[in-house]
Amino acid sequence: MKNVTDSFVSVGHWPSAGSFGFNTDIFATNPINLSVVVGVLIFFGKGVLSDLLDNRKQRILNTIRNSEELRGGAIQQLEKARTRLRKVETEADQFRVNGYSEIEREKLNLINSTYKTLEQLENYKNETIQFEQQRAINQVRQRVFQQALQGALGTLNSCLNNELHLRTISANIGLLEAMKEITD
Repeated sequence: MKNVTDSFVSVGHWPSAGSFGFNTDIFATNPINLSVVVGVLIFFGKGVLSDLLDNRKQRILNTIRNSEELRGGAIQQLEKARTRLRKVETEADQFRVNGYSEIEREKLNLINSTYKTLEQLENYKNETIQFEQQRAINQVRQRVFQQALQGALGTLNSCLNNELHLRTISANIGLLEAMKEITD
């Protein structure tokens, strides 16, 4: 590698007596080289650069146009969504109000139904109590009657003799005959 650089350096020291040679002075040749390169680029690259910029400009404009169309569509969808939201909110409020009314109605119906059921249960309870009281009274009457009858039979059996027994039968027969005459 050193040999290659030495050859360029040595070429730069050739005498310039009307011949072509390399100037290795970087500071003297750079502005000239740069101006030549820039000139060539401007001359040949002007059309290409212009086409590239025009294409880029068209793509940007198309992107902006597409973005505007999408934005318009998004705004329409947003308005539709807002309209649907307002409609749904209105329906929800309506359902809420109807729901509260329905709940209050059901609550009153339940209270009334419960009150009626309690009233019926109270009536059944009172009827059951009266029935049981009447049954208890009837049982007591039956027992008292049985005991009185047994006591009367016992007293009659112990007090009655044959003569008294015949007189009682005769008196009862007389009573029955008198009742028969009254009914005829």
